[in-house]
Amino acid sequence: MENSIDLKKLTENRILVKDIFEKDVDKVEIAGWVANTRDLSKVKFLLLRDLTATIQVVGINGKTDAKVFEMMDKISKESVVVIRGTVKESKQAPGGKELNPTEIIILNEAEELLIDVSDFSKTELPKRLDNRFLDLHRKRIQAIFKVESTIMQSFREFMVKENAVEAVFPSIIGSSSEGGTDLFKAKYFEKEVFLSQSCQLYKQMVACSMEKVFTIFTVWRAEKHNTVRHLNEARQLDYEQAFADEFVVMDVMARCVQYIIEKVIEINKEELDLLEVKLKVPKTKYMTFAEASEIMKKEKVHVGKDDLTGEAEKKLGELYPDTIVFVHDWPLAGKPFYIMPKGKDSSSGFDAIYKGMEITSGGQRVHLPDLLIERLKSKKLNPKDFKSYVDSFRYGAPPHAGWGLGLERLTMLILGLENIREAVMFPRDRDRTTP
Repeated sequence: MENSIDLKKLTENRILVKDIFEKDVDKVEIAGWVANTRDLSKVKFLLLRDLTATIQVVGINGKTDAKVFEMMDKISKESVVVIRGTVKESKQAPGGKELNPTEIIILNEAEELLIDVSDFSKTELPKRLDNRFLDLHRKRIQAIFKVESTIMQSFREFMVKENAVEAVFPSIIGSSSEGGTDLFKAKYFEKEVFLSQSCQLYKQMVACSMEKVFTIFTVWRAEKHNTVRHLNEARQLDYEQAFADEFVVMDVMARCVQYIIEKVIEINKEELDLLEVKLKVPKTKYMTFAEASEIMKKEKVHVGKDDLTGEAEKKLGELYPDTIVFVHDWPLAGKPFYIMPKGKDSSSGFDAIYKGMEITSGGQRVHLPDLLIERLKSKKLNPKDFKSYVDSFRYGAPPHAGWGLGLERLTMLILGLENIREAVMFPRDRDRTTP
């Protein structure tokens, strides 16, 4: 059998496996991966999988071409093949149809697999991540990233409907975006630069001229943690709006997440069924940080002075299931320098808690240069390092607010994954830089 094929002709002639079950077809050409083979002496079975479905290929001794029949059970799992043949109705076959092969072309024969890629794989996560290129062959893993793809596309759809402009921001910055020391340093010609912790400062600048802006932005945090909920490289769904306070953008965020989940339910029914996820469109609830603290006291759950503990977030998820809980009027000490103060100790900042975990942090921003300089100094940051940022508000900057929503964390929570690394194709954490 040949080991090469005219890919242009294959593209023209190939039919997807799902279409075999849904359309009236006879002679077909399909391509995909060998999921399994079985030899019953006079009958041989091969399961072929493509992106859409799996079909049973059946060879019969004496009826199937001898060379084709001989090779059917000798093709290794996950080998890439093209199969031509005739579709037959079959009550015994999964889906009610099978394929009798007339020709099998091996495009690339797989070597012995490094991990189990079956639906029932028990391979531990670290080994799977070491071999992620192979782990991605699993239907369950593909389902996670199909859902994540829907989340990103739905975010874009929602924002376009809100008349927001999509923007692209730099990942290399000259000083900290948010303060602190958790920055990755890099050499940039003769200068020392950093990988961006946030696109915060840039999206503010754009909102002050174009009113509504959104982006999907990669952030880097050099925190030396090793938890199931943190990454050192992550993606954020970011939004900023002019002429808005924190309550305006909280409403936008609530409607955005509700829209995303509606779309996942609509588009990814098969994936949700495969992952055994029953998803509901969340309600919303609003409370101040002081009110949340009082609830936690009654529940005998510890709360930080200016932050919610992981235990408190989990408890809010238990008390208000299938609800986005907005905790606003956050203590000023617990928010970055660019969050607008509200009185002496309170701020216009908020967090959004969903399924027991923070998914969003945001608030109204400081748009007054003198106040911004004062806030920078209060965080022990040098205003000179932020000169271009501060100066951008000297020439007609309206009040504005926004938020950042963690893509991988939202995916993790929607699908009930135990580790956020499951929601990243190629995770980057404290220990992992390959593949």
